[in-house]
Amino acid sequence: MRPTVLLSMVAAIVLLVSRAEAAAPGETIRDCPSCPELVTIPPGSFKMGDATPAPENMRNIDEKAVRQVTIAKPFAIGKYEVTFAEWDACVSEGGCTYKPDDKGWGRAKQPVVNISFREIQPFLDWLSKKTGKKYRLPTEAEWEFAARGGAATAYAWGDDIGQNNAACAKCGSQWDDKQAAPVGSFKPNGYGVYDMAGNVTEWVADCYVYAYVGAPKDGSAFESRTCQERAARGGSWHDPPKLLTSFAREWFYPLNGFAFNGLRVARSLD
Repeated sequence: MRPTVLLSMVAAIVLLVSRAEAAAPGETIRDCPSCPELVTIPPGSFKMGDATPAPENMRNIDEKAVRQVTIAKPFAIGKYEVTFAEWDACVSEGGCTYKPDDKGWGRAKQPVVNISFREIQPFLDWLSKKTGKKYRLPTEAEWEFAARGGAATAYAWGDDIGQNNAACAKCGSQWDDKQAAPVGSFKPNGYGVYDMAGNVTEWVADCYVYAYVGAPKDGSAFESRTCQERAARGGSWHDPPKLLTSFAREWFYPLNGFAFNGLRVARSLD
């Protein structure tokens, strides 16, 4: 076989692998049996922040600082919040040393809680080493884009909280203001992602900055050498519905971990 033909065949194989990795939107990926299941999210532009006109939806200027964000490439995000089973696998394989308390709610499919921002990196490093893929936290822009599920409403399902769409303080579920629900207990959004409203508040990659001042508009994370607060999204089982909107923002100190703090992983597809 001629070298030029061989090179062409190799190039074609590489291209096919590359295309296979760039899975269709909504397609699921699992890089290993103990890894979190991922959902592919398409590229796109959206208005990040609270663009709803109704006064009752206005919380503060922080969320009303609407800006156009463009995410140029598809990416993958956790189909569910990281579970205790997935975190415990990291502990059992020596990738993680911290074993968080489950508050007596059980482990297995319960979302892992009592996680501070500083405790997340060993888990991401373990996944990355295990799979050969670069696992990370989603950026704040990626998180909101995925949480919206293609919708422009306050919640992925509409502008009203409704009943039994999530676990929060007044969401009409059996877990309201008591504890986190097992992952996947509610309907997925338009992208096939579960529990992005309520259940546990999820850490994202960004340093928190008020009203997005200086934050990038390309979907990347905002970082600062003087970062003292870290952004978190989604609200939790004990939060009011207004903290569950796709645009609601919270921040915590990176060393703090509570019974309502959890995470969802992400990775690039190139």
